[in-house]
Amino acid sequence: MSPTVPPAGGLTPQLPLALRYSPDQRFDSYIGAPPGALEHLRALALGKQNDWLYLAGAARTGKTHLALALCAEAEQAGRRATYLPLMAASGRMHDALTALHGQDVVALDGLEAIAGQREDEVALFDFHNRARAAGTTVLYTAREVPAELGLVLPDLRSRLSQCAQMVSSPLDDAGRRDVLRERAQRRGLVLEDAAIEWLLTRTDRDLGRLVALLDQLDRASLAAQRRITVPFLRSVLEASGQARS
Repeated sequence: MSPTVPPAGGLTPQLPLALRYSPDQRFDSYIGAPPGALEHLRALALGKQNDWLYLAGAARTGKTHLALALCAEAEQAGRRATYLPLMAASGRMHDALTALHGQDVVALDGLEAIAGQREDEVALFDFHNRARAAGTTVLYTAREVPAELGLVLPDLRSRLSQCAQMVSSPLDDAGRRDVLRERAQRRGLVLEDAAIEWLLTRTDRDLGRLVALLDQLDRASLAAQRRITVPFLRSVLEASGQARS
């Protein structure tokens, strides 16, 4: 189950770590991080780094993975952490951010969702200042750097620009292969190189869809009691209309 937006009247109910954050979304399962990003994020999670991080990058470059991994690492260390997807909080940022009072670590994912909405931006500006004063650790993610995000509040743009900034990039095919191997290994699947190559040449190369396909194949192989070979891949994906000719 994915973490949810905190209700306006209080914090997210405390759930076991295994339920709040998927084992797939941890630092040790992330492939292709910007140089220094994992070290910086681990230090933030443990309270050893005071320099907040602003992580920019296009969609499907792993920003949410890192935001969730930050919270999981912080909670594992006994710190109070909350992940907040801003798309879900758009239009009610004041209430959503007020509910974060008392957290040690906060990951605010997808700033582009509230860019251009003045009331939401004012709420975020006020939260930023309160969090700094309280010693809260904050990670911001967005598709663009602050100067290109389309913010209408200059003071907010200035505050965000003061964070350490890193940019995540899409994975190449070698990176996609590594992700598929790592995810398969975590599931106890044997995914041969030929099967990986078939996936990369005959299906959508978007990483999120490739991982979703792996989940589908995992279920299908368990149900059929078969290994994930190229013929099995073809039969499963052609049956669901997901394979290209």
